[in-house]
Amino acid sequence: MDALEGLGYLSALIIGISLGLIGGGGSILAVPVLAYLFSVNEKVATAYSLFIVGTSAFVGGWQQHLKGYVDWRTALIFGLPAIVGVTLVRHYLVPAMPELLFFIGDYPFSRRMAMFGLFAFLMLPAAYSMLKKETPVQSSDDGAITYNYPLILIEGLIVGGITGLIGAGGGFLIIPALVILANIEMKVAVGTSLIIIALKSLMGFFLGDALTMQIDWPFLGIFTTLSLIGIFIGSYLGNFIDGKKLKKGFGYFILVMAAFIFYMEFFLSQ
Repeated sequence: MDALEGLGYLSALIIGISLGLIGGGGSILAVPVLAYLFSVNEKVATAYSLFIVGTSAFVGGWQQHLKGYVDWRTALIFGLPAIVGVTLVRHYLVPAMPELLFFIGDYPFSRRMAMFGLFAFLMLPAAYSMLKKETPVQSSDDGAITYNYPLILIEGLIVGGITGLIGAGGGFLIIPALVILANIEMKVAVGTSLIIIALKSLMGFFLGDALTMQIDWPFLGIFTTLSLIGIFIGSYLGNFIDGKKLKKGFGYFILVMAAFIFYMEFFLSQ
């Protein structure tokens, strides 16, 4: 094991610790860790990230379920179109994308640039969701759960498609949608979003990538296990450390990572 791989496995543990401490966001680092520390290509990095994100979200979601903060009916209603979106992208679109997409003048625009460029761009709202003051959208006074089915279908397909392209969960998109489109309270929206992320990420991986590419299961198992261990370490440390204080710093770190990915893919690689 070389130094970069050692740092990569340490990063897997840190990803889990951050998830345990601040309740989300850490899994967004799985793609850059896989791409730059383990030197896997964009297809593999986003595929493995789906499995890592999905497994980690399921563990977190199950913890929220035990606290009574998961609405399973809502998770299924939102999750099904998201599963369709991510599965279509991973099974059909990603394998069909050529390595070189097009030229802008003499500038070659590759599949890797498209996938990692979108990933870096979407890290910006993810960081913003951590940096902003927590002023959640309130549900209506009656508290009744109502579903805007057309918008749920569209939102699910879009979020699923984005998840399929970049390998990240998209909780910063799902949580507001749950509050607005299903009229559920914030705590339940957070827990339910974890289950939705788990369902669409794992189903997208198993119905897409697992059927279309060779999976290095020993490596993926070690990386995911380290992340899960990190979640429990982070949950324990949360008894002594205020995760809300760390959340802002982690938001700035995600901004730095977005700038790093953009630099690596669009400047250094040329």
